[in-house]
Amino acid sequence: MKITHIETYSVRIPLKPARHMITALGKHTESKYLLVRIGTDAGIDGVGEATVMPNWSGETIWGAKAIVENILGPVVIGGNPVDTADIDRRMDKVSRHNWFAKSAIEMACWDIAGKAAGKPVYELLGGPCRPLAVRCRFSMGAYDPDRARARALELVSEGFTTIKVKVGGKAGDDITRVRTVREAIGPDLALTIDANCGWDVDTAIRCVNELADCRIALNEQPTPDGDYAGLARCRRETTPPVMADDICFDLSHARELIHNKACDSISVYPGKNGGIRKSKEIVEFAAANGVACSIGSNLEWDIGTAAMAHLVVACPNMQVEKIPGDMLGPVYHEFRIVKNPIDINGPIVTITNRPGLGVDVDWDVVRANFVK
Repeated sequence: MKITHIETYSVRIPLKPARHMITALGKHTESKYLLVRIGTDAGIDGVGEATVMPNWSGETIWGAKAIVENILGPVVIGGNPVDTADIDRRMDKVSRHNWFAKSAIEMACWDIAGKAAGKPVYELLGGPCRPLAVRCRFSMGAYDPDRARARALELVSEGFTTIKVKVGGKAGDDITRVRTVREAIGPDLALTIDANCGWDVDTAIRCVNELADCRIALNEQPTPDGDYAGLARCRRETTPPVMADDICFDLSHARELIHNKACDSISVYPGKNGGIRKSKEIVEFAAANGVACSIGSNLEWDIGTAAMAHLVVACPNMQVEKIPGDMLGPVYHEFRIVKNPIDINGPIVTITNRPGLGVDVDWDVVRANFVK
């Protein structure tokens, strides 16, 4: 089987007002992402999704479209989509980084491979090691105290048992927000924080230690991008386990994290890591070095979320039972772009055993929401 052609679709979907995301990186109220559709000489096609955000990886919808159409697409045409290692090799040869754009192509190849084999992607990754229904945490934006309290109470009523609060801004505001959420949810539910690289090292250490009475279950990416030694220092000088996220896009970053003893766990997901295969590589490397992984999110739609869920289901070291992750992106948005949306019921995300990624794009909806 060979890849014969690639199509790209630039799409915009607003977020629901109640789920606008505010982080140390800014405010996110709409998603402009790229869908990639790959055709083959076997008549089987596959879809992938590039959840690009310029303030996250530096990629934009326009840049991703250009690099897929002019650089990455031409080198994978003629390749065998089932051989994802070769697809990755071809793309890496002509372009550095561009993780989300590469992921969209690689994701579509896994979709094709699963459809060709008549199997869900998790079977191609080694088979399921956990149920197809996964409990997630909820990632709450850096809201003012009143809104944070009200939202926290809503989440508890919806069945969430782990709530992540965005921090990384003004220290006083962050501390007040975390205390407000802890008071709202009570002492028994898990509370985690995520600074998205927004604090410097000293501020991170001071804030986390000042919040000791809030019993933080996980301290996600408290220090700046690229500062592995700083993250390691924060880990040494604070109590909550440290998760690395914004600092780990590929295997070389995972090696630096582990070499520096900088984290207790790593947030992994296909878009950020350049694809499902590369994510699995990081997860297995971390396992060999005694570091847990969990699933992160860039507010994906159903295609990207399906890729994430298949990775979680297939990889033992995606320790979502101990460290709940994020796979709720589709329900942050005003509408879905697939005919058979992933089942998301409160904190529980459930995929099916349908072949490939298991979702079918509604191309009419896609065309109605093009971005020029």
